[in-house]
Amino acid sequence: MQAIDVLMQEHRVIEQVLDALESAAAHLSRGDAAPAHFFLDAADFAAGFADGCHHRKEEGVLFPTMKQHGAPPSGGAIEVMLDEHERGRSYVRQLREAARELDAGDSAAARRVVAAARGYAALLRDHIGKEDEMLFPLATELIPAGEQDEVMAAFERVEEADRDAPSHEELLALAGRLTREADGLEQASRPAERAM
Repeated sequence: MQAIDVLMQEHRVIEQVLDALESAAAHLSRGDAAPAHFFLDAADFAAGFADGCHHRKEEGVLFPTMKQHGAPPSGGAIEVMLDEHERGRSYVRQLREAARELDAGDSAAARRVVAAARGYAALLRDHIGKEDEMLFPLATELIPAGEQDEVMAAFERVEEADRDAPSHEELLALAGRLTREADGLEQASRPAERAM
């Protein structure tokens, strides 16, 4: 398996959580109850997996390796990706803050939760598309096959670096739980829709 394959597999997990987040946000935007803890957990996933694991691999390993092999050090695709990572972090902070306010009983925070969730999901979907279709093929061209093992080993070090953070496996389990919870919200609203 190549390093890019690992990143693409992580994209699929992130997309699964984006689906769940968008579903729960739609539920909340219709005025249906959606637990604040779902959005707090989604923010935890985004910070721990999408940013803490996935983006750290890109920023700490992939992008510097690409630059060593000819990718422009500034003004190119990598700079765009770094800017989008920062924008994603901002959305996650907004989502966490609004979800805490919702949890504290501020019903007006629901709009902010929905806006942050939708903004984050839209940004990440576009970002993932750019990486899958443009950046990762470029990385495959630039990084010599003989360096793939080094990049994979560096990825593993990123996953193991923060002993206090949830493990990769715990974050994958959280992704599964968020998906099930979002499915449960949709299932709960369907009988009410049929009754109308």
